[in-house]
Amino acid sequence: MIGRLKGIVDSVGEDAIILDVGGVGYLVHCSARTLKELPATGEPATLAIETHVREDLIRLYGFRTDLEREWFRLLQTVQGVGAKVALSVLATLKPAELATAIAMRDKAMVARTPGVGPKVAERIVTELKDKAPAYADLDQAAVRLSVDVADRRAPQPVADAVSALVNLGYGQPQAAAAIAAAVRAAGDGATTASLIRLGLKELAK
Repeated sequence: MIGRLKGIVDSVGEDAIILDVGGVGYLVHCSARTLKELPATGEPATLAIETHVREDLIRLYGFRTDLEREWFRLLQTVQGVGAKVALSVLATLKPAELATAIAMRDKAMVARTPGVGPKVAERIVTELKDKAPAYADLDQAAVRLSVDVADRRAPQPVADAVSALVNLGYGQPQAAAAIAAAVRAAGDGATTASLIRLGLKELAK
């Protein structure tokens, strides 16, 4: 199986490139984001490769990083997500954004992907929550709070404060992070009003 290709960008199409490796042109399918990040025609490029083999077809998918390829594999473990949808998700969200969306159970963020409806977005954030790469750069308190809100385990003032910030137009991850910081500052017994006030101060920083 092919795991990596290093060659010269021969041509770029709508959803694939031809990579010239020692005089052999490999047709490699890529996400729109990867296509934009590739060097110009005639320049050298290296791609992590995922090889799909069927009875009638061998297809190569290319990625700028091994992490992006890992997400491509993970996404296809979700029911209803094939290679085309997985590439579309990766074209819409960077790996870090996808990790954040899954950690925060932010279905709306995943559903921004063309071709991904609410049901598939729900499956992605639910089925990958324990499989996804570690969320090392995320505020773990915000992650826990977001999960608690989604599972209706959060104290009512906290849940109401997050809901209020979302209603003001902030995204779920932003709202959860701001209220997590507010809880740290005000303590567990804080009222909804005080949490909202502190959360807005946090967002204004």
